Amino acid sequence: MKQHERLDVFATLAMAALTASWGFQQVAIKVTNDSVSPIFQSGLRCAGAFLLLMVWCYARGIKLFERDGSLVPGLIVGSLFALEFVFIYWALVYTDVGRSILFLYASPFIVAIGAHYLLPNERMGFAQIAGLLCAFGGLVLALRDSLSVPSSTALIGDLMMLVAAILWAATTLVIKKTSLIKIHSAKTLAYQLGITALSMPLALLAGESGITKFDGLVAASLAYQIVVVAFASYLAWFALVRIYPASTLSAFTFLSPLFAMLSGAYFLNEAISPLLWIALALVALGIWLVNRPRARTAQS
Repeated sequence: MKQHERLDVFATLAMAALTASWGFQQVAIKVTNDSVSPIFQSGLRCAGAFLLLMVWCYARGIKLFERDGSLVPGLIVGSLFALEFVFIYWALVYTDVGRSILFLYASPFIVAIGAHYLLPNERMGFAQIAGLLCAFGGLVLALRDSLSVPSSTALIGDLMMLVAAILWAATTLVIKKTSLIKIHSAKTLAYQLGITALSMPLALLAGESGITKFDGLVAASLAYQIVVVAFASYLAWFALVRIYPASTLSAFTFLSPLFAMLSGAYFLNEAISPLLWIALALVALGIWLVNRPRARTAQS
């Protein structure tokens, strides 16, 4: 499989579409939270996506249960993925969404640092570091109204969201560093969906209410989360991770919360800052800097 040093046009358009779908997912989750408890909802979407993945793999002749040395790293990645969402959902009990996003999107920095030391072909230069800082600055500008002085409980939620960011970054790095980089992206996703689906019965055992109301809006929201996000977008994401630099792909994720704000404004009539467009420009500039060709040293 050919490895790319930079994102090409296809990968750029794919990442724009993925981050837009992840941003809209925040709207889908929000309109469903009153009807489906959070961790149960996370497990439910992964269980549904896992079944779709099984059917898709069977139709395409992709073998998911053959021995290929991926079991141990696969279980590790699946556990990291499941824990990430547990921390995300529990963090929102203690802290605000706006504040939590800033801590969650520390993940691209963690990926960049990890890739610099663990992946020799993905070392970061000055332009790439400046690009990450520029993109994060755009995110801070867009969410500046959420940066009030936190309470002690908000600090607990912030810390939990930072743990989620570390788990998200660790998932990406484990895929790049282990035998998972050589297997089909569908099998990598199967590990994560299968393990995360276990959070659905565990949520009920922990006292969550599960589904308390089911109507057309809830059905549409769950269908979007299962089919578009957990199945299609995650399958595409892990396929991209196997081919393109992890730090460059992670820089694109700064677009996701900005798309979430735009989706909230359009579908939920939420107010957005007029500085959002400046924030988008800063994020775009940051992504461009991260994706610039790295200077090569002369070799004899």
